[in-house]
Amino acid sequence: MKVLVTGGAGFIGSAVCRHLVMSAGHHVVNLDSLTYASNPASLAPLAHDERYSFVHGDICDAVMLRQLFDREQPDAVLHLAAESHVDRSIDGSHDFIQTNIVGTHCLLEAARTYWERLPAARRDLFRFVHVSTDEVYGSLGPEGLFSETTAYSPNSPYSASKAASDHLANAWYHTYGLPVIVTNCSNNYGPRQFPEKLIPLMILNGLEGSTLPIYGSGENVRDWLYVDDHAEALELVLDKGRPGEKYNIGGLNERTNVEVVEAICDLLDEMRPDRGIGERRSLIRFVTDRRGHDQRYAIDASRIEAELGWRPREKFETGLRKTVEWYLANADWWMPLRNEVYGGERIGLGPDREKAEKAAAAR
Repeated sequence: MKVLVTGGAGFIGSAVCRHLVMSAGHHVVNLDSLTYASNPASLAPLAHDERYSFVHGDICDAVMLRQLFDREQPDAVLHLAAESHVDRSIDGSHDFIQTNIVGTHCLLEAARTYWERLPAARRDLFRFVHVSTDEVYGSLGPEGLFSETTAYSPNSPYSASKAASDHLANAWYHTYGLPVIVTNCSNNYGPRQFPEKLIPLMILNGLEGSTLPIYGSGENVRDWLYVDDHAEALELVLDKGRPGEKYNIGGLNERTNVEVVEAICDLLDEMRPDRGIGERRSLIRFVTDRRGHDQRYAIDASRIEAELGWRPREKFETGLRKTVEWYLANADWWMPLRNEVYGGERIGLGPDREKAEKAAAAR
């Protein structure tokens, strides 16, 4: 099978490309615009594999997309290309609207035009998997889980843009018959994640003895999904999922943010003790909360288990240990990002960022 993967140089996308080629034996065409969060180094294991090819391009470029489909003749699409960091969406929503909504529309239209011209046998087998987030569902209280029928209630510009893209994908199935499947995943973590996200940021700050900032009281809860488990789930959805359906993909690992950071501190103290730094938990500081911060996400993944037989392999404790070990052993991957792209500064304070930063510092 030849799979067109969009956003395949990003964190989740690169894991999907590696899995599809190295474990599943598929051919992959990776389309990525190489934004700040993309890293070709994450695809180094595929560099000389004839089953893998890379195309530098933007999913908002409709002409390029039509030419790409005609040239590559894919059997399926795994659509992961997206702007995905909530804090950046608060500072500036334009890129999120452009990529996540306009780009998804362009890709759906290019796929539809291509699919409608396929011979009947290939048309019946074609799949378009749209990869989304549990954040489209909004915020949970202390009880309950997000299911595939939970009403959408996005609370950030990021989650609103992903909700819109989900609706577009669903509409292209119901209106045009394009065999679309939507997945909604919980928070991913693992090796090769861009260091603006919570877990890699805390690992790198803790490694160098910098402050470990936690929003609000640290009691916000997330369900943590190891990225390789997610990649396996997406392959199953691609292979066995039913068009027109949604599948929630969760790690079954709920933790508060402060629990996550404390666990990272303990692993760093064990693996890389530093008498000059002392116990890393002493570096934790609670800072002004994120605007519109959802309290809790939790996934009901019973449908994908019942229908496709998928369950996450990795427990949070084992996955987090693997993740910390990887960052400790791979400074050549993250150091250029830390030095040249994102140094750990806070983002997401909104248009009045300077005023908010000064107010926070004065508290």
